[in-house]
Amino acid sequence: MSLIDRLDLTVPVIQAPMAGVSTPQMAAAVSDAGALGSIGVGATDADGAGRMIAETRALTDRSFNVNLFVHATPRRDLAREAAWLQALTPQFAALDAVAPASLGVIYRSFADDDAMLARLLADPPAVVSFHFGLPDAARIRALRAAGCLLLATATTLDEALACKTAGVDAVVAQGWEAGGHRGMFDPDAEDSRLGAMALTRLLVARAGLPVIAAGGIMDGRGVRAALDLGAVAAQMGTAFVACPESAADAGYRAALAGEAAHHTTMTRAISGRPARCLANRFTAWEAMTKAVPPDYPVAYDAGKALNAAAKAVGEFGFGAQWAGQGAPLARTLPAADLIATLVAEMDV
Repeated sequence: MSLIDRLDLTVPVIQAPMAGVSTPQMAAAVSDAGALGSIGVGATDADGAGRMIAETRALTDRSFNVNLFVHATPRRDLAREAAWLQALTPQFAALDAVAPASLGVIYRSFADDDAMLARLLADPPAVVSFHFGLPDAARIRALRAAGCLLLATATTLDEALACKTAGVDAVVAQGWEAGGHRGMFDPDAEDSRLGAMALTRLLVARAGLPVIAAGGIMDGRGVRAALDLGAVAAQMGTAFVACPESAADAGYRAALAGEAAHHTTMTRAISGRPARCLANRFTAWEAMTKAVPPDYPVAYDAGKALNAAAKAVGEFGFGAQWAGQGAPLARTLPAADLIATLVAEMDV
Protein backbone atom coordinates (compact mmCIF):
# COMPACT_ATOMS: atom_id res chain seq x y z
CA MET A 1 0.00 0.00 0.00
CA SER A 2 1.38 3.41 -0.95
CA LEU A 3 1.94 6.19 1.55
CA ILE A 4 -0.90 8.15 -0.06
CA ASP A 5 -3.29 5.20 0.16
CA ARG A 6 -2.27 4.33 3.70
CA LEU A 7 -3.15 7.86 4.84
CA ASP A 8 -6.28 7.98 2.63
CA LEU A 9 -5.12 11.19 0.97
CA THR A 10 -6.82 12.50 -2.16
CA VAL A 11 -4.29 15.31 -2.65
CA PRO A 12 -0.53 14.51 -2.68
CA VAL A 13 0.40 17.51 -0.54
CA ILE A 14 1.77 17.75 2.99
CA GLN A 15 1.45 21.06 4.80
CA ALA A 16 4.82 21.58 6.46
CA PRO A 17 4.76 21.51 10.29
CA MET A 18 6.26 25.01 10.80
CA ALA A 19 6.48 25.13 14.60
CA GLY A 20 5.16 28.47 15.81
CA VAL A 21 3.23 29.12 12.58
CA SER A 22 1.10 26.05 11.94
CA THR A 23 -1.95 25.58 14.15
CA PRO A 24 -4.46 22.81 14.84
CA GLN A 25 -6.96 24.84 12.81
CA MET A 26 -4.62 24.86 9.80
CA ALA A 27 -3.75 21.17 10.10
CA ALA A 28 -7.41 20.19 10.38
CA ALA A 29 -8.46 22.31 7.42
CA VAL A 30 -5.70 20.84 5.24
CA SER A 31 -6.49 17.27 6.28
CA ASP A 32 -10.23 17.75 5.76
CA ALA A 33 -9.44 19.02 2.25
CA GLY A 34 -7.76 15.70 1.41
CA ALA A 35 -4.09 16.56 1.98
CA LEU A 36 -2.00 15.94 5.11
CA GLY A 37 -2.05 18.66 7.73
CA SER A 38 0.76 18.99 10.25
CA ILE A 39 1.46 20.48 13.65
CA GLY A 40 4.95 21.16 14.96
CA VAL A 41 5.48 20.33 18.63
CA GLY A 42 9.25 20.80 18.76
CA ALA A 43 8.82 24.19 20.41
CA THR A 44 6.66 22.93 23.27
CA ASP A 45 6.76 20.27 25.97
CA ALA A 46 4.80 17.04 26.31
CA ASP A 47 1.80 18.73 27.92
CA GLY A 48 1.72 21.39 25.21
CA ALA A 49 1.98 18.73 22.54
CA GLY A 50 -0.87 16.81 24.14
CA ARG A 51 -3.09 19.88 24.02
CA MET A 52 -2.24 20.56 20.36
CA ILE A 53 -2.90 16.95 19.38
CA ALA A 54 -6.19 16.89 21.27
CA GLU A 55 -7.30 20.17 19.68
CA THR A 56 -6.45 18.89 16.20
CA ARG A 57 -8.32 15.62 16.84
CA ALA A 58 -11.36 17.62 17.93
CA LEU A 59 -11.33 19.47 14.60
CA THR A 60 -10.79 16.57 12.19
CA ASP A 61 -11.18 12.80 12.09
CA ARG A 62 -8.60 12.50 9.31
CA SER A 63 -4.88 11.75 9.54
CA PHE A 64 -2.43 14.48 10.49
CA ASN A 65 1.32 14.72 11.12
CA VAL A 66 3.03 15.55 14.41
CA ASN A 67 6.57 16.88 13.90
CA LEU A 68 9.42 16.60 16.41
CA PHE A 69 12.85 18.25 16.64
CA VAL A 70 15.69 15.75 17.10
CA HIS A 71 18.63 18.10 17.49
CA ALA A 72 21.87 17.28 19.25
CA THR A 73 22.29 18.44 22.83
CA PRO A 74 23.78 21.96 22.60
CA ARG A 75 27.36 22.46 23.69
CA ARG A 76 27.25 25.10 26.40
CA ASP A 77 30.01 27.69 26.17
CA LEU A 78 29.37 30.49 28.64
CA ALA A 79 32.09 32.72 27.20
CA ARG A 80 30.66 32.38 23.70
CA GLU A 81 27.14 33.02 24.98
CA ALA A 82 28.29 36.13 26.84
CA ALA A 83 30.06 37.41 23.73
CA TRP A 84 26.92 36.86 21.68
CA LEU A 85 24.80 38.78 24.16
CA GLN A 86 27.37 41.57 24.21
CA ALA A 87 27.23 41.78 20.42
CA LEU A 88 23.44 42.02 20.55
CA THR A 89 23.37 44.60 23.35
CA PRO A 90 23.33 47.65 21.02
CA GLN A 91 20.32 46.18 19.21
CA PHE A 92 18.45 45.82 22.49
CA ALA A 93 19.51 49.33 23.54
CA ALA A 94 18.17 50.82 20.30
CA LEU A 95 14.80 49.36 21.28
CA ASP A 96 15.02 50.75 24.84
CA ALA A 97 15.42 47.21 26.13
CA VAL A 98 18.04 45.29 28.08
CA ALA A 99 19.68 42.13 26.78
CA PRO A 100 19.17 38.97 28.86
CA ALA A 101 21.84 38.33 31.50
CA SER A 102 22.15 34.71 30.40
CA LEU A 103 20.73 32.18 27.96
CA GLY A 104 19.08 28.80 28.30
CA VAL A 105 18.09 25.70 26.35
CA ILE A 106 14.54 26.60 25.39
CA TYR A 107 13.65 23.53 23.29
CA ARG A 108 14.23 19.97 24.43
CA SER A 109 15.22 17.44 21.79
CA PHE A 110 12.97 14.43 21.27
CA ALA A 111 16.18 12.40 21.46
CA ASP A 112 16.07 12.67 25.25
CA ASP A 113 12.46 13.63 25.98
CA ASP A 114 10.82 10.58 27.54
CA ALA A 115 7.73 12.56 28.50
CA MET A 116 7.12 13.49 24.86
CA LEU A 117 7.47 9.86 23.79
CA ALA A 118 5.03 8.76 26.47
CA ARG A 119 2.54 11.39 25.35
CA LEU A 120 2.72 10.24 21.73
CA LEU A 121 2.36 6.59 22.68
CA ALA A 122 -0.65 7.35 24.85
CA ASP A 123 -2.52 8.87 21.90
CA PRO A 124 -0.61 7.92 18.74
CA PRO A 125 -1.05 10.22 15.74
CA ALA A 126 -1.24 8.67 12.28
CA VAL A 127 2.05 10.29 11.26
CA VAL A 128 5.12 11.34 13.24
CA SER A 129 7.96 13.17 11.53
CA PHE A 130 11.51 14.05 12.58
CA HIS A 131 13.56 17.14 11.80
CA PHE A 132 17.29 17.73 12.47
CA GLY A 133 18.07 14.04 12.82
CA LEU A 134 16.75 10.71 14.02
CA PRO A 135 15.87 9.39 17.48
CA ASP A 136 17.34 6.14 18.74
CA ALA A 137 16.16 2.72 17.62
CA ALA A 138 14.05 2.13 20.73
CA ARG A 139 11.97 5.27 20.14
CA ILE A 140 11.46 4.40 16.48
CA ARG A 141 10.41 0.85 17.37
CA ALA A 142 7.95 2.13 19.95
CA LEU A 143 6.33 4.58 17.55
CA ARG A 144 6.12 2.00 14.78
CA ALA A 145 4.60 -0.51 17.19
CA ALA A 146 1.98 2.11 18.08
CA GLY A 147 1.00 2.29 14.40
CA CYS A 148 2.61 5.61 13.52
CA LEU A 149 3.86 6.15 9.99
CA LEU A 150 7.29 7.78 10.27
CA LEU A 151 8.75 10.55 8.11
CA ALA A 152 12.14 12.27 8.40
CA THR A 153 13.85 15.17 6.70
CA ALA A 154 16.98 14.56 4.63
CA THR A 155 19.16 17.07 2.81
CA THR A 156 21.58 14.50 1.35
CA LEU A 157 21.59 10.91 0.14
CA ASP A 158 23.60 9.82 3.19
CA GLU A 159 20.94 11.25 5.51
CA ALA A 160 18.21 9.52 3.50
CA LEU A 161 20.03 6.20 3.69
CA ALA A 162 20.34 6.65 7.45
CA CYS A 163 16.58 7.17 7.56
CA LYS A 164 16.03 3.93 5.67
CA THR A 165 18.36 2.00 7.97
CA ALA A 166 16.56 3.41 11.00
CA GLY A 167 13.17 2.18 9.82
CA VAL A 168 11.60 5.44 8.64
CA ASP A 169 8.74 4.94 6.15
CA ALA A 170 9.35 7.93 3.85
CA VAL A 171 11.83 10.75 3.53
CA VAL A 172 11.27 14.48 3.00
CA ALA A 173 13.84 15.70 0.46
CA GLN A 174 14.49 19.23 1.71
CA GLY A 175 16.07 21.31 -1.03
CA TRP A 176 18.25 24.36 -0.47
CA GLU A 177 15.31 26.53 -1.60
CA ALA A 178 13.18 25.54 1.39
CA GLY A 179 12.14 28.01 4.04
CA GLY A 180 12.83 27.52 7.72
CA HIS A 181 15.50 25.44 9.36
CA ARG A 182 17.74 23.20 7.32
CA GLY A 183 17.14 19.62 8.41
CA MET A 184 20.84 18.75 8.33
CA PHE A 185 21.73 16.12 10.91
CA ASP A 186 24.98 18.01 11.61
CA PRO A 187 24.57 21.79 11.23
CA ASP A 188 28.35 22.26 11.39
CA ALA A 189 29.02 19.95 8.43
CA GLU A 190 29.62 21.36 4.97
CA ASP A 191 26.25 21.85 3.32
CA SER A 192 26.01 20.34 -0.15
CA ARG A 193 23.17 22.80 -0.89
CA LEU A 194 21.34 20.43 -3.21
CA GLY A 195 18.24 21.97 -4.74
CA ALA A 196 14.88 20.27 -4.45
CA MET A 197 14.88 19.04 -8.05
CA ALA A 198 18.31 17.39 -7.92
CA LEU A 199 17.81 16.02 -4.40
CA THR A 200 14.39 14.58 -5.15
CA ARG A 201 15.64 12.72 -8.24
CA LEU A 202 18.72 11.50 -6.39
CA LEU A 203 16.71 10.12 -3.49
CA VAL A 204 14.06 8.60 -5.76
CA ALA A 205 16.83 6.78 -7.62
CA ARG A 206 19.06 5.79 -4.71
CA ALA A 207 17.40 6.04 -1.28
CA GLY A 208 15.04 3.07 -1.51
CA LEU A 209 12.24 4.97 0.24
CA PRO A 210 9.19 6.96 -0.88
CA VAL A 211 10.27 10.57 -1.36
CA ILE A 212 8.37 13.74 -0.50
CA ALA A 213 9.77 16.78 -2.33
CA ALA A 214 10.19 20.04 -0.40
CA GLY A 215 11.64 23.44 -1.22
CA GLY A 216 10.24 26.30 -3.29
CA ILE A 217 6.99 24.52 -4.21
CA MET A 218 4.19 27.08 -4.16
CA ASP A 219 1.50 26.05 -6.64
CA GLY A 220 -0.09 23.08 -8.35
CA ARG A 221 2.35 23.16 -11.24
CA GLY A 222 5.16 22.79 -8.70
CA VAL A 223 3.39 19.84 -7.08
CA ARG A 224 2.95 18.22 -10.49
CA ALA A 225 6.65 18.76 -11.25
CA ALA A 226 7.58 17.04 -7.98
CA LEU A 227 5.41 14.06 -8.87
CA ASP A 228 6.99 13.94 -12.32
CA LEU A 229 10.38 13.69 -10.62
CA GLY A 230 9.18 10.56 -8.85
CA ALA A 231 8.08 12.03 -5.53
CA VAL A 232 4.94 10.59 -3.95
CA ALA A 233 3.94 14.01 -2.60
CA ALA A 234 5.11 17.59 -2.15
CA GLN A 235 5.60 19.27 1.22
CA MET A 236 4.73 22.97 1.23
CA GLY A 237 5.31 25.45 4.03
CA THR A 238 5.71 29.02 2.82
CA ALA A 239 2.57 28.61 0.71
CA PHE A 240 0.53 28.28 3.92
CA VAL A 241 2.07 31.11 5.98
CA ALA A 242 -0.39 33.72 4.65
CA CYS A 243 -3.45 31.55 5.31
CA PRO A 244 -5.81 32.98 7.96
CA GLU A 245 -5.35 29.79 10.00
CA SER A 246 -1.62 30.53 10.31
CA ALA A 247 -0.19 31.92 13.56
CA ALA A 248 2.11 34.31 11.64
CA ASP A 249 1.95 37.82 13.09
CA ALA A 250 1.09 40.98 11.15
CA GLY A 251 4.74 41.88 10.58
CA TYR A 252 5.53 38.46 9.14
CA ARG A 253 2.52 38.62 6.82
CA ALA A 254 3.42 42.13 5.65
CA ALA A 255 7.02 41.14 4.96
CA LEU A 256 5.90 38.06 3.01
CA ALA A 257 3.67 40.26 0.87
CA GLY A 258 6.42 42.83 0.27
CA GLU A 259 9.85 43.26 -1.25
CA ALA A 260 11.52 41.04 1.37
CA ALA A 261 9.90 38.00 -0.25
CA HIS A 262 12.25 38.45 -3.20
CA HIS A 263 15.35 38.37 -0.99
CA THR A 264 15.30 35.34 1.26
CA THR A 265 18.60 34.54 2.92
CA MET A 266 20.12 31.74 4.95
CA THR A 267 20.74 32.89 8.51
CA ARG A 268 22.23 31.32 11.61
CA ALA A 269 21.96 34.35 13.87
CA ILE A 270 18.31 34.00 14.82
CA SER A 271 18.40 30.47 16.22
CA GLY A 272 21.93 29.08 16.00
CA ARG A 273 21.12 26.75 13.11
CA PRO A 274 21.00 27.56 9.38
CA ALA A 275 17.51 28.61 8.33
CA ARG A 276 16.06 30.43 5.32
CA CYS A 277 14.39 33.69 6.30
CA LEU A 278 12.92 36.78 4.71
CA ALA A 279 15.59 39.48 4.64
CA ASN A 280 15.01 41.72 7.66
CA ARG A 281 16.84 43.80 10.26
CA PHE A 282 18.16 40.72 12.03
CA THR A 283 19.70 39.26 8.87
CA ALA A 284 21.13 42.67 7.95
CA TRP A 285 22.81 42.89 11.38
CA GLU A 286 24.16 39.37 10.99
CA ALA A 287 25.92 40.38 7.79
CA MET A 288 27.87 43.03 9.72
CA THR A 289 28.81 41.19 12.90
CA LYS A 290 31.78 38.92 13.48
CA ALA A 291 30.27 37.36 16.59
CA VAL A 292 29.53 33.63 16.47
CA PRO A 293 26.12 32.49 17.74
CA PRO A 294 25.85 29.77 20.40
CA ASP A 295 24.47 26.36 19.47
CA TYR A 296 20.80 25.85 18.70
CA PRO A 297 18.53 26.38 20.56
CA VAL A 298 20.56 28.52 22.99
CA ALA A 299 20.99 31.28 20.41
CA TYR A 300 17.24 31.18 19.82
CA ASP A 301 16.70 32.27 23.42
CA ALA A 302 18.47 35.53 22.57
CA GLY A 303 16.72 35.82 19.20
CA LYS A 304 13.29 35.47 20.76
CA ALA A 305 14.11 38.03 23.45
CA LEU A 306 15.25 40.54 20.83
CA ASN A 307 12.14 39.94 18.74
CA ALA A 308 9.89 40.40 21.78
CA ALA A 309 11.62 43.69 22.64
CA ALA A 310 11.22 44.88 19.05
CA LYS A 311 7.55 43.94 18.79
CA ALA A 312 6.87 45.77 22.05
CA VAL A 313 7.73 49.02 20.25
CA GLY A 314 6.06 48.13 16.97
CA GLU A 315 9.18 46.86 15.15
CA PHE A 316 8.78 43.52 13.32
CA GLY A 317 12.19 43.31 11.68
CA PHE A 318 13.74 40.90 14.18
CA GLY A 319 11.30 38.01 13.82
CA ALA A 320 11.96 34.48 12.65
CA GLN A 321 10.19 35.15 9.36
CA TRP A 322 11.01 31.82 7.75
CA ALA A 323 10.27 31.57 4.02
CA GLY A 324 11.50 29.68 1.00
CA GLN A 325 12.72 31.02 -2.32
CA GLY A 326 9.22 30.72 -3.77
CA ALA A 327 7.94 33.34 -1.30
CA PRO A 328 6.87 35.90 -3.94
CA LEU A 329 4.26 33.36 -5.11
CA ALA A 330 2.51 33.23 -1.71
CA ARG A 331 -1.25 33.72 -1.75
CA THR A 332 -3.65 34.78 0.97
CA LEU A 333 -6.27 32.05 0.91
CA PRO A 334 -7.96 29.92 3.56
CA ALA A 335 -6.11 26.61 3.80
CA ALA A 336 -8.95 24.57 2.29
CA ASP A 337 -9.25 27.00 -0.63
CA LEU A 338 -5.51 26.81 -1.19
CA ILE A 339 -5.68 23.01 -1.40
CA ALA A 340 -8.56 23.25 -3.89
CA THR A 341 -6.57 25.76 -5.93
CA LEU A 342 -3.53 23.49 -5.96
CA VAL A 343 -5.67 20.62 -7.23
CA ALA A 344 -7.06 22.77 -10.05
CA GLU A 345 -3.56 23.94 -11.00
CA MET A 346 -2.22 20.39 -11.04
CA ASP A 347 -4.76 19.51 -13.71
CA VAL A 348 -3.94 22.44 -16.00
